[in-house]
Amino acid sequence: MASRRTADPMKTREAVSALADWLRDAADPTPDRTVLAEAVRLTARTLAAQAPGSSVEVRVPPFVAVQCISGPRHTRGNPPNVVETDPRTWLLLATGLATFAEAAADGRLQSSGSRAGEIADWLPLLRLPE
Repeated sequence: MASRRTADPMKTREAVSALADWLRDAADPTPDRTVLAEAVRLTARTLAAQAPGSSVEVRVPPFVAVQCISGPRHTRGNPPNVVETDPRTWLLLATGLATFAEAAADGRLQSSGSRAGEIADWLPLLRLPE
C-alpha cells in the first residue's frame, strides 16, 4: 500500500482538474471541502516529492503542511523558512495560474526566511488542460 504522504500523479491531476472551473473563475461555487482538501494535499505532497528536503515548510491551512527543498533541517519550534497561503492560492500556484511573486505582492501568500522563495523554482507542478 502506498504511503498517505505520497501523491500519485494521475490522482493529483484528476483532483486538480475537478476544480479547474473554480480556479479559473472565483465566482464559481466553492468546491466541496473534501474535494478541495484532496487536491491541496496531493499537490503539496507532489512538491515535497519533487523537491525533497526539510529546509522550507509549506503550509496550506487547514489541510496540509509539508517540508521540502534540500538543505539544513529544522527539528524544533517554528522553521526558519515558511511559505503559507490559502487553499485556492496554493492551487493557483501549483497550476501556474498565479506566480509566487504575484501572490506575495498582493498578500495572498506570506513567506519568511531566506530560502522560502525557492519553492517558486518548483512551480507550477502541473498545468490544467485548456
